[in-house]
Amino acid sequence: VGKSTLLLEVAAQTARYRHRTLYVTGEESASQVRLRADRTNAVEPELFLAAETDLGALLTHVEETRPTLLVVDSVQTIGASGVDGVPGGVTQVKEVAAALIRVAKTRNITTILVGHVTKDGSIAGPRVLEHLVDVVLHFEGDRNSRFRMVRAMKNRFGPVDEVGCFQLDASGIEAVADPTGLFVEQHHGRVPGTCVAVTMEGRRPLLAEVQALVTPSALDKPRRTVSGLDSSRTALVLAVLERHCGLRLHGSDVFASTVGGARLHEPASDLALAIALVSSHLGEAAPTGTIAIGEIGLAGELRRVRDLPQRLAEAARLGFRVAVVPAEPGQRSSAAKPARTVDGMRVLEVPGVLTALDVLRLTARSGRVPPAPEF
Repeated sequence: VGKSTLLLEVAAQTARYRHRTLYVTGEESASQVRLRADRTNAVEPELFLAAETDLGALLTHVEETRPTLLVVDSVQTIGASGVDGVPGGVTQVKEVAAALIRVAKTRNITTILVGHVTKDGSIAGPRVLEHLVDVVLHFEGDRNSRFRMVRAMKNRFGPVDEVGCFQLDASGIEAVADPTGLFVEQHHGRVPGTCVAVTMEGRRPLLAEVQALVTPSALDKPRRTVSGLDSSRTALVLAVLERHCGLRLHGSDVFASTVGGARLHEPASDLALAIALVSSHLGEAAPTGTIAIGEIGLAGELRRVRDLPQRLAEAARLGFRVAVVPAEPGQRSSAAKPARTVDGMRVLEVPGVLTALDVLRLTARSGRVPPAPEF
């Protein structure tokens, strides 16, 4: 995923401010790390490198250099003599982590420990490692995409709803201030089967395009293929469209995915997925510059989502012209409320998914496709 590249960049930036930094690698040789540092321009006079797998030798380096920042990559490769077990085992990891934390508190050293995760995304090894540290950061990314995200899973000094966005390339890793362009395709004209959702990554609104393809199936059991979306939420949306919107999808293959490797597991992307599915099924595109936000209930209603003003402000900043959002809970009418304007963007509040399709002229119940409105 690039965790060593990220931490080497962090160590180099710390050293540039004349803070002595010690980078200890147990997974690679010193020459390998030096090659990466040359490529990413991370060689600094105050940045020291040591390739060690013994805890005693590591602590000796700490005493000699007296760093302000210590990076250990990774804690599973460091072994303590006189302790049972092999490096990476429960007993070894406990002893190594405890020794490093004692040194960090005694010498007032900021210490970063690199640990591995299991296939389900949880921290590998003993859970005591997670309890001993002050902050747990999870670095994630798709191997088919250069986009990476850092999430705070635990933080004793601040919030855990902040995320960092980065892009990994040949020159190293760089911060991405506005990652929306990575997840939204620039189409030349209107394209059926697409809709843009606005999801929240921590406190940051992020726009991502949802694409769908609905085609007649020749199989007895039609395929349902999902990428970047929650498969159970996709099945729920398909069932609601079939029951409450009059679509007949039981005999069709359905493919749904996101653009650029984005992962949309938030229920707020339900409405965008529904619009993309109906648009593909009818062969008619939604109006250009439209976003959709809302959670779909089993009765076909739309539920409000958190941080709606921030989502709308981000979409308006990026030039979107129409937003379809859930109506206020007190509105029982099946009709959409009169549109209001937010930062130059028209906001249409609708109580249910069928009303949302009607205002976008994607009327699925009749099977007829009226001309799309001009917004």
